[in-house]
Amino acid sequence: MTRSRPGTAPSLPPVAPEVFAAAVEGLSTRLRRRLDAAVESLAATSADAAEDGTYGIRCGEDALVTLTPGPSGTITSPDQARCTCLLSPRCLHRTAALGAAPVADPAPRAETAPPAQTPPPTAPVALPARGPSAGQVRAAEGLWTAAAAVLAAGMTAAGAVAQAELLRAAHTARLAGLHRAEGAALDVVRHLRDARDPQGAHRVQRPAQSVAALRELLLVTHRLKAADPDPGLIGAVVHHHRPDGPLRLYGICREPVVGPGALGGVLTHLVDDAGNWYTLRDVAPGGPERARRAGTAHVAVRSFLSDHERLSRGGLVVTGAVVAPDGRLLAEPGVRTTFAAGRPWAGFAFAAAAADRTGDAPPLTGCDVEIVAADGEAVLARIDTGDGPGPAVRLAPAHRHPALAHTANLRRLGACPGLRVRVLGRVDPDRVTTLRPLAVGPVRGPGAATLRLPEDWRDRADLGYDRLCDAHFPAAAPGPAPLAAADASPVDSPLRRVRDLVELAVTGGRRAAAEPARDSDRGAHAAALRRGGFATGADLFAALGAVAARRPRDAFGRPAGDDLDQYAAQWLATAVYLTGTEAALRRDLWHR
Repeated sequence: MTRSRPGTAPSLPPVAPEVFAAAVEGLSTRLRRRLDAAVESLAATSADAAEDGTYGIRCGEDALVTLTPGPSGTITSPDQARCTCLLSPRCLHRTAALGAAPVADPAPRAETAPPAQTPPPTAPVALPARGPSAGQVRAAEGLWTAAAAVLAAGMTAAGAVAQAELLRAAHTARLAGLHRAEGAALDVVRHLRDARDPQGAHRVQRPAQSVAALRELLLVTHRLKAADPDPGLIGAVVHHHRPDGPLRLYGICREPVVGPGALGGVLTHLVDDAGNWYTLRDVAPGGPERARRAGTAHVAVRSFLSDHERLSRGGLVVTGAVVAPDGRLLAEPGVRTTFAAGRPWAGFAFAAAAADRTGDAPPLTGCDVEIVAADGEAVLARIDTGDGPGPAVRLAPAHRHPALAHTANLRRLGACPGLRVRVLGRVDPDRVTTLRPLAVGPVRGPGAATLRLPEDWRDRADLGYDRLCDAHFPAAAPGPAPLAAADASPVDSPLRRVRDLVELAVTGGRRAAAEPARDSDRGAHAAALRRGGFATGADLFAALGAVAARRPRDAFGRPAGDDLDQYAAQWLATAVYLTGTEAALRRDLWHR
C-alpha cells in the first residue's frame, strides 16, 4: 500500500454527481451543517491507495472510508463508497470523502469523421424547429433554481449542500438529455470547489473564469425554460474525434501552465494547413517548478518519443489521430506519429485570433507591435496597423514566477524602444488593452529594427522558456515616436465598473453586490459610463445594485420571501451585456 502526501484530495477517484448528491440527501439536518468543515478537514488527512485500486481515508480513530472505483476509475454507485462507522451509509465521513473527490465528467466516446454528405433533394423540405420537451423544461427550471441560489450566496459561501443541489439538478438534466446544461453545471461546481479550497487553489483562479462559468449555466437554462427552440442549447454527448486521414501539424509555441491545486506543466500549440489549432498537454502536480522543467521534457505519443521544445519548432504527422473536444491530441491505441519539418512564423497569418479550443482560456491573438517603453514589469507598445502607428497597448507577463522567464524577457524587450516584434499571446480577460504574450518573433521588412534569433529557433522565442540576450537584439533601435498623453497609460476597459460589480456579485454574493448601491459614488459611476457612450451599461449597473439591495417585506415589515429569480435574471442581463461589449472592444483593438 502506498501513502499519498497530505492535502491531495484531487488524487481521489472522480465521483459521479448523483452519488455525492444522494449522499448529502441522506444526511440529517445536523450533519449537513457540519459537512463543509468535514470536507475541509480532509485536506489535512492522508489517503491510502492500495494496489487493488481502492482508496482508504482515515476519519478519526473508529472510522475508515473506503472508495472502490469501477473499471473506468470512477465512483459511479453508492455501494463503491463505504465507511466502518455505525451511522454508515448515512454518515458524515462517507459524504465528506465523496465531496472531497473530483467531480466525474461524462465519459467521452471516440467517433470517426462524419461520412460524406448525400446530395440534397431537388426540393428541400423545411422542417419546423422543435423546442425542448416538457421534461427538459422542468429539468432546466431545476438547474436555474440551483444556480440562482449559488449566485445569491456567492462562490466563497456556497458550500457542499449547495453543490449537492446543483449536482442533483445536473444529473436530472443529463437524464433529460440536456448535455450542454449538465456540462455547465459541473463546471460551476468545480469553480465552487476551487474557491473554497483551503490549500489556496482559488488564488490563481481569476474571477472572470467563475463569471463565465455561471453566466453560461444561467444563460442556457434561462433560454431552455423559456422553450427556446435553438438546438444548440441541448448540446450533445462529448465525443473524441478521429479525423479521416492523417494530420499534418506545425509547431507554434510552448505555453507554461500553472493551475489550481499546485498543477504545473506545458501546452505545445500546433496548427494544421487549414488553420485548426491543436495541443499536446503535459500537466501534473508540481506547480511552477514543474512547468519550467516540462518545457524541455520528453513527450510520448504511443511509440513516438520527442520533447516539447523540438515539437514546438518542428512538426508532426499523426495517423489515426484521436482529438478531444478542446483540441488535445490523445495517445489512444492505433495512433501513430512521426516527426516532420516545421515552418517559420512568417508562413502563418496571426492577424486574427486563433481558435485555440483550450477550455476556459481566451484564444491566442497575434499582431505586430513597436516597443515604446518599460512600464514596471510590463511593456508599453503600439500596434502596427500597417498604415502607421496604432493604439497603445500593454504587454504583461503571462506568469510572474521566477522559475519562468516571462518577466525577465519582457524587461529585456522594454529596454529596447523602437524595436518591432511579432507577438502571440492571450488578451487579458480582465483588461482589454493588455496582452499576455507567450512568444515573440522578428518582423519581416526592409530595414526593420527587429529581433535576430538563432536559425534553430525557427523565428520564435517562447517567453516562458527561452532567454533573450544581447545577441538577439539589433545594435541600435531608432526609438519610438512619442506617445500622446492619452495613450501613455492605456485604459484597460471603459466598462471596468460594470465588470467589478459583476465579479463582486459572483465571488461575494448578493450582499456584496448590494454595497455599491449604497455607495455615495454610485451616481458618479453611472454618469461616467454615460459620458463614455455606454448608456445601457450605466442602466444595468444601477439596476443590478438596486435589485441586490432590495429585500421584499410584507405589510408588517417582515421578510416576505426572496426574489432570487429576478436577481439572477438582472445579473445575467448585465453579464451578457458586459461580455458582448468587451468582446467588440477587443475585436476593434486587436483585429483591425
